[in-house]
This record gives sequence, C-alpha cells and structure tokens, in this order.
Amino acid sequence: MSTTDKTLPVRTHHRLSASLIGRIVVLAIALFLTLGPVMWTLIESLSPADSTGARHLSLAAYQDVFSKIDVIRLFWNSTLVTGLCAVGQMATAALAGYAFARLRFKGSNLLFGIILATMMIPMQVTIVPVFMLVRGMGLADTLWALILPALPTAFGTFLMRQYFMGIPESLAEASQVDGASPWRTFRSIYLPLATPGLAVVGVLAFNGIWNEFFRPLIMTISNDNFTLPLGLVSLQGKLGTGSMSTVLAGVVLSMIPALIVFIFGQRPLREGLTAGAVK
Repeated sequence: MSTTDKTLPVRTHHRLSASLIGRIVVLAIALFLTLGPVMWTLIESLSPADSTGARHLSLAAYQDVFSKIDVIRLFWNSTLVTGLCAVGQMATAALAGYAFARLRFKGSNLLFGIILATMMIPMQVTIVPVFMLVRGMGLADTLWALILPALPTAFGTFLMRQYFMGIPESLAEASQVDGASPWRTFRSIYLPLATPGLAVVGVLAFNGIWNEFFRPLIMTISNDNFTLPLGLVSLQGKLGTGSMSTVLAGVVLSMIPALIVFIFGQRPLREGLTAGAVK
C-alpha cells in the first residue's frame, strides 16, 4: 500500500506536466500563426531590397508610399466613412434593439426574424440593388454611397436587443410611475446600462468598415473618393510589378488606426462580450 501511495503523486505529476506541455505547444502554434504574418509584414517593410538585392534597415518603403499615393486624403476618407458608420450603427442598433426588447407592437417577432435573416444573405447578392438605389438618389461615386447603406446593422440590433432584455423591466415601470416618457426612459436608464453592448457594436463596426474593400470598389470611381484599402492597390503597380516592401509599408500604415482602436477599446469590448456570463 505504501509503494502504491508513493507512486500515485508521481504519475499525476507526469500527467499534469504532459498536459501543460501540450497546452504550451498549442498556444505557441496559435501565436505563430497569428503574429507570424504581422511580424513578417513589419520586417519586410523596414528592410527593402536595393538594386543588388541586398536588404538593409530603412524607411524608404514608407517614403515611397507617401510619394506614390495621397495617403492623407485616403486616411481622411477612411476615417470619415468609418467614424460615421460606426456611430450610425451604434445609434440604429440601440434604437432598434430597445424597440424590439421593450416596446410591444404587432408583428415585432416577424420583423425581428426578417432582420436576422438578412445576416444570412451575402453582400455580393445585395450590392447591385443597393448600387441602383444609391445611383437613383444621385449619390454614386460619393462617400455617402459608402455611409448610408452601412448604417443599419442586423447583428448590432440583435446584440442590443439581448442587452436590453437583460435589464430588469422594473426600472422602466418605476420611471413610468415617475412620469417619464418612453424616450426619456430609454435615454436616461436603458442606454447608460447598455454601454458595454454599444462598445462591442462600435469596435466591430470600425474594424469591419475600416478594412472593407468590396463596397468601395463598386461604389466609388474617382481617386478622390477612394478609401485606404482601395488606394493601397495602386502600390502594386501594373501587373503586380511594384515593390513588395512598399505595398507592405502601406499595409502597416493602414493597421495603425485599427490597432489604436483595439488598444483603447479592448476593455469595453471584453466587458461587453462577457456581460451576462456572470450574474
């Protein structure tokens, strides 16, 4: 019995060590697959090849980006479109989510189901009708053609509805007893409590629209209305003969705003995604 008792902790220790090593290996592979391409992009942009093929540390690729494309205008266009779309999606998601969660009207469940069903429709299916509508409104080849169609968000509506449904309804009843209108109840009680959900909608909207390429390619024609992802294509040169370091330098520049938003928004994003998991 004593021999068995002595060997049990050793075996358990071996099993725990093997499990720990397996987790470290899996995490190391995930880290390599995630950060590997980013590090390669950064190193390649900082070490362009000269005429002899030799590589050296230099900012020449970044200087080349500013000389070939109007980076300031592209950044402004992307910032304007992304900022207005993110704020617009937060506003529409909050209003629609509150309506579906707290207001009772005929056909609300059917309408909410239709909104959720739109999430299953690829953008490529709806891009032609949307383009025809935008052109009919006289907004073709403008930044408004990128902003207005992106203001509604089915996922944001679903997310905010779930948040509002998780807030006790007794708060609304108490505010109604005090004489508050439905708008005042939404603005003063429900909206502040749903701030984590709004943060999730805003951060996801920013990352998605900032990196968007397909819609700007269809909706805009002139260079003055190009967003940053679309403008970076010209760095490839004719038939892809441009410098790879220059292209990757442009990619690094385009990642900076998204990285800043992530750094400042990771806490509310984490709180928003985990809200409701712990009572």
